[in-house]
Amino acid sequence: MVRRILLGSQLRRLREACGVTREEAGYSIRASESKISRMELGRVSVKPRDVADLLTLYGVTDEAEREPLLGLARSSGQAGWWHSYNDVLPSWFQTYIGLEAAAERIATYELQFVHGLLQTEAYAHAVVVSGHKGRLPRVEVDRRIALRLARQKLLVSESAPHLHCVLDESALRRYHGGREVMAEQLDALLEFADYANITLQVVPFAQGGHVAESGAFTLLRFAERELSDLVYLEQLTGALYLDKREEVAAYQVVLDRLAEFALSPEGTRDLLARMRREL
Repeated sequence: MVRRILLGSQLRRLREACGVTREEAGYSIRASESKISRMELGRVSVKPRDVADLLTLYGVTDEAEREPLLGLARSSGQAGWWHSYNDVLPSWFQTYIGLEAAAERIATYELQFVHGLLQTEAYAHAVVVSGHKGRLPRVEVDRRIALRLARQKLLVSESAPHLHCVLDESALRRYHGGREVMAEQLDALLEFADYANITLQVVPFAQGGHVAESGAFTLLRFAERELSDLVYLEQLTGALYLDKREEVAAYQVVLDRLAEFALSPEGTRDLLARMRREL
């Protein structure tokens, strides 16, 4: 699913750049206009032969440019490790986890919770339970926590992405699970702050209002230059994935301004240590 979304996004970008309509693209591979639309949204499987024909139609003839996209087409049917958690994963979040696992850089702003990649087991348990007010059976709660902890292995893998996490102080002042759980979570954040591939910053209350009027968001960047950067916006019953350059650029500007507005990584460590002593 994830590879299909990345591939479809790039195919759409190439088609629009050369002025080809969906109808014309469909005709070139003996398909309908609606089939092209579904391909570009990542909703249907894609044959490498069709991708090759579309790339030729779009004027992409250099093998160095074609191969990454053809590779995506060939691997688009492979299941990721997270598919074993399908029983507790909504389909829209499966897509995000796959994108997260493929990203070279993850930049995120959080204001209600500590980011999922940085949560301790006890904190994650408190968040899951409070969010569902006891309606989830224990086995499902355990599965959700196991999934969250499995995601964290990404940060210590050989291909670990760089994570830039900007936290609003409000996320740290909500004591999910109580003072002891939050004390453990602050200890974990202090450890994460020392990772070479993690940049952690906090926007303190003392700074007043700031530029992130849209709320929490995540920006994903991929190593392959052919793949579009994406913005992920989580909602109550689904998610939005933005990949248009102007949309991604707007969120990048907000993130850059938040980073300037927030405490430095060193100042963030000092704040975390002070909050930990308070507990």
